[in-house]
Amino acid sequence: MHAIFTSAAKIGLVLFFFLGFRSHAQNVQWMTWQEAVTLAQTEALPKKTFVDVYTDWCGWCKKMDKDTFQNPEVVAYMQEHFYMVKLDAEGKDPIEFQGKTFTYVPSGRKGYHELAATLLRGEMSYPTVVFLDEELNVLSPVPGYKKVGPFLQLARYFGDNIYKEKDWNSYVSGK
Repeated sequence: MHAIFTSAAKIGLVLFFFLGFRSHAQNVQWMTWQEAVTLAQTEALPKKTFVDVYTDWCGWCKKMDKDTFQNPEVVAYMQEHFYMVKLDAEGKDPIEFQGKTFTYVPSGRKGYHELAATLLRGEMSYPTVVFLDEELNVLSPVPGYKKVGPFLQLARYFGDNIYKEKDWNSYVSGK
């Protein structure tokens, strides 16, 4: 009887820790472009805005969602410093911003959204992440898949305002 109780207790303990830690896992609170703009324009101390520009067919976008944007350290840092926006580069819904309506532009078999093209400065590659300051000015689009370490280095460069004092090469070289 004691052995059964001990085994049951061990299983219960394992489940408690597994479920307990799992319930504390954070998920990125993605928002729409308009939600981020509204917060940036109405909050007393607005955050910077981070935009993940993706497409539904992009395998590297999905990998970055799974590997990088699910990482607890990434989630915690990004939630604290940025409004987090997902923007489908091929989305069909019009988006109003700064008195202009950005729309979907059919092109070839797919097409693109004008806001994505504007944020990416016409360089349509996916995934590309875009960092904007508190006034929604583009700081930099950064193309390509990023693992957790390089992504956090990049996010901190903008999120901690290092970009105001050092160029990227000095920052990554530690100078």
